[in-house]
Amino acid sequence: MLNVALPKGRLGEKVYALFAKAGYPCPEILSDTRKLIFENSEKGIRYFWVKPSDVSIYVERGAADVGVAGKDILLEYAPDVYELLDLNMGKCRMCIAAPEGYRDDENRTLRVATKFANITRNYYASLGRDIDVIHLNGSIEIAPLLGLSDVIADIVETGTTLRENHLAVIGTIAQISARLISNKASYKFKQDAIDELTRLLREAGKEA
Repeated sequence: MLNVALPKGRLGEKVYALFAKAGYPCPEILSDTRKLIFENSEKGIRYFWVKPSDVSIYVERGAADVGVAGKDILLEYAPDVYELLDLNMGKCRMCIAAPEGYRDDENRTLRVATKFANITRNYYASLGRDIDVIHLNGSIEIAPLLGLSDVIADIVETGTTLRENHLAVIGTIAQISARLISNKASYKFKQDAIDELTRLLREAGKEA
């Protein structure tokens, strides 16, 4: 039995559809229920819904054999897992954005508001730029508008929210998408099953 951690929400529903297309259906998962664990013993698979940012924890700790997590989560928390496949879903970018017309004064420490402190520190360290990370959990776009920060580091999909708040992208840190990850011990003991799952997901993705 393969235990699969799926991220709750729209992305998770798309991911499950890909798993089903690849030959791992579990129809009960689509029913109107508050259950979080669903099993198809015939296909040897058990799914469970978890918060997207927690998927990598379930996989790293071995509660799940495999899971689907965003590249942003993998970059931010660097879990000790194998990254097996880019599912080409949930595509977006991790960007630096600033008020329109912003000019960086390199003589002073740059204030950056973000939910992704580690990604931000690593990015600016690679540029040799001193920064002060201001950790926020939401409404990050208003931080520079209220003078809390100079710029923000955040995920950008369409850019609409940035434009509506008179912000513009001034740099791209990384391309983000959903990735299939595996627990390292599970991969050792269930390698054939996990490799087969990975292969079928890759083929199903090409047909999409």
